[in-house]
Amino acid sequence: MGLSKWVPLCALLVVHSVMVTADDGLLRNGDFETPPPNGFSADGAGDGPVLIPEWKSNGTVELVESGQKQGGMILIVPQGEHAVRLGNEAEISQDLKLEKGSIYSITFNAARTCAQLESLNVSVPPASQTIDLQTLYSVRGWDTYAIGFQAESDEGIVVFRNTGMEDDPTCGPIIDDIAIKKLFTPDKAEENVVVNGDFEEGPWMFRNASLGVLLPTNLDDETSSLPGWIVESNRAVRYIDSYHYSVPQGKRAIELLSGKEGIISQMVETTPNKMYNLIFSLGHAGDSCQQPLAIMAFAGDQAQNIHYTPIANGTFDTANLTFTAKAERTRIAFYSIYYNTRTDDKSSLCGPVVDDVRVWGVSGSKRITLGWFAVALMFVFALL
Repeated sequence: MGLSKWVPLCALLVVHSVMVTADDGLLRNGDFETPPPNGFSADGAGDGPVLIPEWKSNGTVELVESGQKQGGMILIVPQGEHAVRLGNEAEISQDLKLEKGSIYSITFNAARTCAQLESLNVSVPPASQTIDLQTLYSVRGWDTYAIGFQAESDEGIVVFRNTGMEDDPTCGPIIDDIAIKKLFTPDKAEENVVVNGDFEEGPWMFRNASLGVLLPTNLDDETSSLPGWIVESNRAVRYIDSYHYSVPQGKRAIELLSGKEGIISQMVETTPNKMYNLIFSLGHAGDSCQQPLAIMAFAGDQAQNIHYTPIANGTFDTANLTFTAKAERTRIAFYSIYYNTRTDDKSSLCGPVVDDVRVWGVSGSKRITLGWFAVALMFVFALL
C-alpha cells in the first residue's frame, strides 16, 4: 500500500523532469522519422488536423519520402527517409521548454522544390527570421542553417512557415533534422579582447552532417548563433567542424563565402590611441576549394588584403594587422575577396577559413618610442 502511494508521485516527478529539461540536440521527432498513427503514406498531403507526431500543422503539410517523385522531379530528403514539405502559407510548430533570458540556436536542413524564389520563415515569437532559399550553397540541393533567439519566457513555440504563394499549392520548401542548442558567451581569454575568437561556441552541429552550418544575416550580437559575432551581409557564412573540414585549431572555425556578401564582424573593447595587433589564422577547409584564397581584414580604419599561400603540407598561416584604436570600441571584420567554388563540382560555394582571432595590445610601444627618442638625443648631444 505504501508503494502504491509512492509510484504516482515518482512518476509525476519523472514527467516533470522531462518537461522542464531542454537538452541540446534533435527536437522531438525533429527528423520526422516517427510514423504517424496510420503509418507513412505515399500521398502524405493533408490539410487540417495534426498529421505528424509531436508537431502541430496548419495548411497543406506533406510528409515526403526519399526518392519520391513529383512529375519529372525527385524530391530531396536531406537526411534519413522522411522530411516535411510546406505548401502555400502552411506551417508546422512545436512547443518548447526554455530558460527565460537564455540564448538559443535552432539548426535545421532546408531545400526548395518547385520555385527558385522559395523562402522559409522560422520564428520563436517574438523573434522571427526569413531564410531565402534562392541561393544553393551546396550541389546536393539542400543546406543546413542556424538562427538564434532569446527566450522571452520559460515556454516557447518554434514555427516553420512557408510564406510563398505558388500556382501549385503543394510546392514549397522541404525541412528536416531540426535541433536546438542553448548558447553560452565564452569568457575572453587573457589579454585578448575578442569574444569567442576561436569560434568554439556556436550552433548545434550533427556529427554525421558534412555540409557545415550556414549562418545567415544577423545584425544583433546578443541573439547570434555565433556568440560575440554578427553576420552583417546578405549572404551566409559557413560554420565548420574538424570532423569534416580542415580547421586551424580546436574543433570549429568559419569559412567565408560569397565575397563581400559574406561578412562577419565584432565590436571589441579598446583604449583610444593605444596600438593593437589583430592576429588570426587563415587557411583552407580541405574541401577542394578553388584558389586563389584571400580575405579583406578590417580593424577600425585599417584594412588589409591578405592572401593565403600554401606552404608544404600546412593548411593555414598566421596573419597580423596592426592598428591604433580611435575609440573605446573598435570593429574588426573579415570577408572573402573572391567568389570561390569547389573544383570537384564547380558549383558548391566555398572560401578561405578564419580561426583563432585575437586582438592584443602592443605592450611597451610608448616606452620603446621614448627610449629611441632618448637615444637619438644622446647621439645628437655627443656630436655637439
